[in-house]
Amino acid sequence: MGYTILVADDEAEIRDLLRLYLENAGYEIVEAEDGKQALEILHRTKVDLCILDIMMPQKDGYHVLRELRGESNIPVIILSAKDADSEKILGLNLGADDYLTKPFNPLEAVARVSSNIRRFYALGTGSGGVRQTVTVNDLTLDKDACTLRKGSEIIELTSVEYRIMELFMEHPGKVYTKQQLYEYGWGEEYIIADNNIMVCISKLRAKLDEDPSRYIKTIRGLGYRLEK
Repeated sequence: MGYTILVADDEAEIRDLLRLYLENAGYEIVEAEDGKQALEILHRTKVDLCILDIMMPQKDGYHVLRELRGESNIPVIILSAKDADSEKILGLNLGADDYLTKPFNPLEAVARVSSNIRRFYALGTGSGGVRQTVTVNDLTLDKDACTLRKGSEIIELTSVEYRIMELFMEHPGKVYTKQQLYEYGWGEEYIIADNNIMVCISKLRAKLDEDPSRYIKTIRGLGYRLEK
């Protein structure tokens, strides 16, 4: 499979469990027992996805995530014993793509890793040697480089944010429901309503413009659309 996963957790039992199941699924694993070591690994090793525990010594998972997002948009799954919505929302606000709450089913962990890997790295495939770009107003989406530009400025996006902007920009003016956005952005079936879409749209608006409604409009009772 060739993908390298960083597992950062101060509990050796958790690292061993994830290593066992992820290696059986074909992934290569590197481990960190604290946030400082995680950042050192990220700076010297090519990592394709991170699983970050929140409560770690030296530097916690939020600190690592904040630093990582300053230089990379690789998928990040937060691992935490805290199941409060506020903790999940904070992680998503800082740029996490997904989260697992301890205790977790290791098979679910593998499934979430595979889903995020597939969703993120499948985006980089061009066709016929022609660069694939989509432009709406002053926004340009480069589907080969997986980047979004506003004029000449690159807008840093997580993999989920990229997918949602891709959907919006390919069909400007079209209204998408929360279910449609969730299933396209997260690649999973939308079963129950949660705050993920609201948080993601809020973050996208903040990244795109100081005016939160300039690009992405809320259509009350229906969903969201990107203005033409």
